[in-house]
Amino acid sequence: MMHFKKLSAILLLAGILPCMSVFAQSTPSMAVNLDKVGHEVSPMLYGLMTEEINYAYDGGIYAEIIRNRSFQDDRNNPVHWSLFSEKQGGTIKLDHKTFLNRNNPVSLMLDVPVSENITGIANDGFWGVPVKPATVYKGFFYAKADFDGDHRFSVSIRGDSADPTVYATAIVKKSGADWNKYSFELTTKQDIKPTSNARFVITTAQKGRYWFSVTSLFPPTFRNTPNGNRPDIMQLLSDMKPAFLRLPGGNFLEGGKFSSRYDWKKTLGPLENRPGHMGTWGYRASDGMGLLEYLRWCEDLNMEPLLAVFAGYTLGGDHLEGAYLQPFIDEALDEIEYVIGDVNTKWGAQRAKDGHPKAFPLRYIEIGNEDFFDRSGSYKERFAQFYKAIKTKYPQMTIISTSGKEFDVPGGKADMIDDHYYRNASEMEGMSTQYDDYDRNGPKVIVGEWATREGSPTPNFNAALGDAAWLTGLERNSDVVLMSCYAPLFVNVNPGGMQWKSDLIGYNALNSYGSPSYYVQKMFSNHLGDKYVPIQAENIPTQFETLNEKDIASGRKPRKIPAMFYVATKDSKKKLLYLKLVNTQNKAQKVNIDITGTEQILPAATLVELSAMYPEATNSIKEPTNIVPVKSDIRINGNAFTRELPAYSIAVIVLKIK
Repeated sequence: MMHFKKLSAILLLAGILPCMSVFAQSTPSMAVNLDKVGHEVSPMLYGLMTEEINYAYDGGIYAEIIRNRSFQDDRNNPVHWSLFSEKQGGTIKLDHKTFLNRNNPVSLMLDVPVSENITGIANDGFWGVPVKPATVYKGFFYAKADFDGDHRFSVSIRGDSADPTVYATAIVKKSGADWNKYSFELTTKQDIKPTSNARFVITTAQKGRYWFSVTSLFPPTFRNTPNGNRPDIMQLLSDMKPAFLRLPGGNFLEGGKFSSRYDWKKTLGPLENRPGHMGTWGYRASDGMGLLEYLRWCEDLNMEPLLAVFAGYTLGGDHLEGAYLQPFIDEALDEIEYVIGDVNTKWGAQRAKDGHPKAFPLRYIEIGNEDFFDRSGSYKERFAQFYKAIKTKYPQMTIISTSGKEFDVPGGKADMIDDHYYRNASEMEGMSTQYDDYDRNGPKVIVGEWATREGSPTPNFNAALGDAAWLTGLERNSDVVLMSCYAPLFVNVNPGGMQWKSDLIGYNALNSYGSPSYYVQKMFSNHLGDKYVPIQAENIPTQFETLNEKDIASGRKPRKIPAMFYVATKDSKKKLLYLKLVNTQNKAQKVNIDITGTEQILPAATLVELSAMYPEATNSIKEPTNIVPVKSDIRINGNAFTRELPAYSIAVIVLKIK
């Protein structure tokens, strides 16, 4: 896809667009009066949105290494599994007549025709099995045989089919012909080099027929949380200091039809009892990332959950209303009880049984997802039914509508509405004033999905500029916009791993990285005060917006929009002023800043700056730190000073208040 600024240059030469020159006569100036602080800033402003897309969980943050661990990804073939044999001989195939339990109604059958021939099954993981030095991997598998007596298996992590290297191995034994669970640990040596060109292998040298069911292999997880998450990705998230997690996400919640919706009750309990389900983005979800795992994710990062409940409408348009909706309302009430109920409640007791007796915090409930797309026109009635039931039992909950402007319901109003925006950089810059004139008596807002969509698989720096400009508007209006979260959060960068481009964090089996847009999020969320401080600005340069192809085809004329963006917040406790400045121009820009009031600014200050040589610059799995914030100490000579912002740059100036 052609970059919008390049497209604009072509259109300019063709006479379709006016000159993109920046319009300014004098040096921009900004006056900040510390005695005239404005509204309180929402402490929940920056959070995370997640769903199973781009292999976000399986093959992503969820640390499970085995792909297709219950052999259900394809009915006819054991995809991602292959025969391992040191000599010729042996076969594998799926068996739908022999299985572990009703939730896992298929097994992988291995036929070993002769003894002393090491034969088994191998899994290639999610684009490889990650191997790191001096690392302990823990796992298990279920197996049975067609003969009684002792069974001896060797489990190992070894090189791919062209590499004989064995990185770690262990022997496991059991007796009896019926299903047995085999648990093991594998420890790699200190002197190996990290690689993902590896596979997981289970072998035997005993003649016979064997059946395998649910198989699992985990590296160390973040904070050693059971069935937990990858430490590297979790650390990236932790560094953002998110306040909440919107779960289980967008289309993944609804499903294409009722049978593939997110059914939270089926995500509980031991992995071998979870059936998994077909996701909405072309691949199957193991549901190893279940409701309890979401909540532990929140606990690990000190976030609050924002729980979206299935509202009786699927992506295919199937829906239920009236009395037919009641079972799903009951499910939502049960789900809330699972999260916050004490151990004396039915679902609180189930949570305790699942390993977490302590209740989780919960204040926000979202009814459905993107019901402004509801083709049936039933959302208002469906929302009203959920609203009444939840408010009656849990009056303390904040109830969020996903229908946009329509928020009146019988018996009350939605407490918040969920707005979603996906735009190019110029559009996001033009939308920085989106909430300036918002009705302050209307419902509060969560921008539950938003992104500047330029760059693939993760955003480029032009997108980061659009993000930063947009976020200055959200902070300025954080009396109305109480919560926001970028989407999608994750992408597996391997071929076939992406269904939606421009994603905040990229990874493969071994490594992960933050995009330029990730660092914008981190800079803004790490430097957020509790009070908004208005800025009186003059001579702010402007430019014509870059139109997308649809706008050009419609004949719409480009508008003038700012070329610089800014916002200030004050941390009352730490006595800090955070001044955020965004220069989207292709040239450096001086800014005169005057801070007045009874409080004084100390000379010692800090500058955090993110910049790039050109808008298309980006980070990647091979160049993960091509664009990262640079932190430096600066001196401020008095309350009036001048700063020069580099071309294509985002800056946070941290000023100490005396």
